[in-house]
Amino acid sequence: MSSSYNTIEKPVLNIILKEKGSRFIGFAWQVNSEEEIRKRLEELKAEHPKATHHCYAYRLGINGEKYRANDDGEPSGSAGLPIYNQLLAHGVTNILLVAVRYYGGTKLGVSGLVRAYKDCAKMTLAESTITVRELEFTIEIEFNFSQQNTVFTVLNRYGTKILDFQSGDSCTITASLKLGHKKSISEQLSEMQHIQFTFRD
Repeated sequence: MSSSYNTIEKPVLNIILKEKGSRFIGFAWQVNSEEEIRKRLEELKAEHPKATHHCYAYRLGINGEKYRANDDGEPSGSAGLPIYNQLLAHGVTNILLVAVRYYGGTKLGVSGLVRAYKDCAKMTLAESTITVRELEFTIEIEFNFSQQNTVFTVLNRYGTKILDFQSGDSCTITASLKLGHKKSISEQLSEMQHIQFTFRD
């Protein structure tokens, strides 16, 4: 199973494409949940209340297993799908891409719409910086106070982020580290006496 995925580094906003009087405005965000997607869409609709359509596509999950393409009133398959196909073509996930349309008075036809939404999505992604993100997991480790230095040495070796540390006769550390290091750190901690550890998602 892969432990990394491609997404965009930071939001891309207000990428404008004009087609026969219609204006298409592209937006893209790195997102981690459907709740975050709903919030972004609500904010965008509040920013552009007079727009004719807010068409979008998103992918979530390391392999883009959660996804949706929405035409928002445009002819079926003419808007959301061309946007979604650009996410696939660029190999990105955990991303929401929206094309806001202001109708300009001239109908584009289905093929014209497909091209315009595809080009808007493509231009938006062309302005983004695609970055590799690694999946992380959380580990909780219990150990004796005398083992503190040894445990911290192991954790530092793997670039671990300490989330919580409770010290006493018995100590507990909660830490976050990259999924790719899970096997190695498990093996090292298992070799030490008086140490207990559990993983969380």
